[in-house]
Amino acid sequence: MTVFHAFPAPAKLNLFLHVTGRRNDGYHLLQTAFRLIDHGDTVHIAIDGSGNVVHENPLPGVPADTDLIVRAARLLQQATGTRQGCRLRIDKRLPMGGGLGGGSSDAATTLIALNHLWRLGLNRGRLQELGLQLGADVPFFVYGRDAFAEGVGEALQPISLPAQWYAVLIPPVSVPTVEIFSDPALTRNSEPIIMAAFPSYQIRNDLEAVAKRKYPIIAEYLAWLSQYGKAMMTGSGACVFAAFDTQIDAERVIKAMPAEMQGFIAPSLMQHPLLDLLD
Repeated sequence: MTVFHAFPAPAKLNLFLHVTGRRNDGYHLLQTAFRLIDHGDTVHIAIDGSGNVVHENPLPGVPADTDLIVRAARLLQQATGTRQGCRLRIDKRLPMGGGLGGGSSDAATTLIALNHLWRLGLNRGRLQELGLQLGADVPFFVYGRDAFAEGVGEALQPISLPAQWYAVLIPPVSVPTVEIFSDPALTRNSEPIIMAAFPSYQIRNDLEAVAKRKYPIIAEYLAWLSQYGKAMMTGSGACVFAAFDTQIDAERVIKAMPAEMQGFIAPSLMQHPLLDLLD
C-alpha cells in the first residue's frame, strides 16, 4: 500500500519590490520584503526504492518533467546520489502566474520534505543553494521566515513584522515573470534602501506599472481594492493585496467583491510550517 504524506506550501507576498540594477548575465538585482501567509498548495509525497520520480497529477499545460516539484526531487537526487524515489501529487490552490510564489513554494516544500523523508541530512543553507537553481524565490521558502531580500532574491535577512490579515484578489490573467522583467519600460535604477528604512520608507512595486499596462485588468483590481486601504501588486503579478489589522476588516473586503471577482483572506505566518524539519 502506497502511503502519501501531506506537506504545506504556503504563499508569499512582496510588501515592496524595487529593481535596483541588472547583472551582466541578465538577472535583475532586487530589494524586497517577503511575507509568508497562511494560504497555499499541498504537496503529497510517497517515497519508495525505485529511484524514479513520478508526478501522478500533472498540472494542465505543464509537462511533468518541467514541473518544479519534479525538478526539485531530481535535483536532490543528483546532489546527494541517493537511489531512493518518490511519487508526487499536488493540491493546487495558488494561481499560476499570480505572483504568490506557488511554484517556488511547491519546490521548496519538496526539497524540505524529501530531505526529511529520504533522511539525507542536508542543512537549510545547502537546500537554499539547491533551491536557487530552481528559481529566485525558492531560497526564501526554504529560509522559512519573513525576510528582507537582496541580490536576485537569495540574500536574506530576517525581519520582524506585526501580525496582519490580508485580502488578496486574483485577476483572471496569468502573468509570465519573464515578460515583465524583459519589458524595456521597466524601472531598473531604483535607489537601494537600507533594511532599517523599511517599512517607513515610501514603498512600491517597480513591476506594477509594466504589469498594469500589459494587463489592464490588474489596474482595475487595484483601483477597486484601493477603496479599502493601500493596495499593491505582489511579485510580477497578477494578484493584488491590502493589509488589515483584523480578520473582520479583511473579510469585509472579500464580502464586498463584485460577483465576477475572486479573492481570499489569509493571516500572516510567523514561520514556514515545515521549518521544524530543518531545525
